[in-house]
Amino acid sequence: MPQRDYLFTSESVSEGHPDKICDMISDAVVDEFLSSTRDARVACETLTTTNLVVLAGEVRGDVPHDRIEQIVRQTIKNIGYEQAGFHHAKAEVMIRLHAQSADIAQGVDATGNKDIGAGDQGIMFGYACRETPELMPAPLQFAHQILKRMAEARHAGREKGLGPDAKSQVTLIYKGGKPVAAASVVVSTQHAEGLTQADVREIVRPYVESVLPKGWMCPEAEFYVNPTGKFVIGGPDGDAGLTGRKIIVDTYGGAAPHGGGAFSGKDPTKVDRSAAYAARHMAKNIVAADLAERCTIQLAYAIGVSKPLAIYLDLHGTGRVDEARLEKAVAEVADFSPRGIRDRLGLYRPIYARTAAYGHFGREPEADGGFSWEKTDLVEALKSALS
Repeated sequence: MPQRDYLFTSESVSEGHPDKICDMISDAVVDEFLSSTRDARVACETLTTTNLVVLAGEVRGDVPHDRIEQIVRQTIKNIGYEQAGFHHAKAEVMIRLHAQSADIAQGVDATGNKDIGAGDQGIMFGYACRETPELMPAPLQFAHQILKRMAEARHAGREKGLGPDAKSQVTLIYKGGKPVAAASVVVSTQHAEGLTQADVREIVRPYVESVLPKGWMCPEAEFYVNPTGKFVIGGPDGDAGLTGRKIIVDTYGGAAPHGGGAFSGKDPTKVDRSAAYAARHMAKNIVAADLAERCTIQLAYAIGVSKPLAIYLDLHGTGRVDEARLEKAVAEVADFSPRGIRDRLGLYRPIYARTAAYGHFGREPEADGGFSWEKTDLVEALKSALS
């Protein structure tokens, strides 16, 4: 029997965290290439350290290096870095992007009777549960929202003492398998020189209290703000950053399995990204259709092959339909080939920079196609396929 009473913890990081800066730059590059051509190919990795940004990877498309440098600097400026150790105008930008491998391209591109193939082998997971209105795990959703609200206040000029770099961690108490209160909350945030730990604690407190449901705030002794005492030096000046190092933050906060592939910096031919979006889309629709309280879906692919090798579904004992029947219905309702995913979710569009911070899932679908995988537009089709 699964444990019913327990503590569970998830963390988030802000847009100014060194790794997230890299994710945002890499995804801004993806958007620029897709704006230039629908069939662009991008695999862009970013590294940051003190006043240095390095881009490496392979691309197919026509975006000059001076334009890429502008995108890098604008992304850093938008995040809010104008510090001596990391400044949008003063940082050195090194671009080492080269043409996509012809060997990879021949496996991915459609030719003759061959459909578009997966951009790599791998396994991808999607997950949904009823812990929040967004059908996401509650600890992660709360951790994201705390940092997002702090960032919004910083950008609006309401919190001039906060810096861009921040992390949060929320531990919830589960009773009978459902979250009921916070056991502890940790927030570490970069701040202006001269603010004390107590000052920062009181700046942060209302953002935490506004996110947690009423009566859920943790005991005062378990509310940790800047536990080291001081956090003035932050961002890449304090710690190097790399694309793809926050894959659990990006997905389900550890509440579901992860296939290991990062999302940011990759165009939608890379199933690490597109198939993970498709799996979330289907899992969310299954829960939204009231077919289960929780749902995990795994997809598996081989490079150059258009159809998924396997579709696996787990309802965690909460299903209201037979899992084998539901697996068949899922395959009937949605095409999980790389082309099918990208066409169904509209992934050829430049919609990726906005995904890089505060989670790829649990967001509101947007009018221009952003977060299309969060729509619950397959509910009726699933019910019909099962009837």
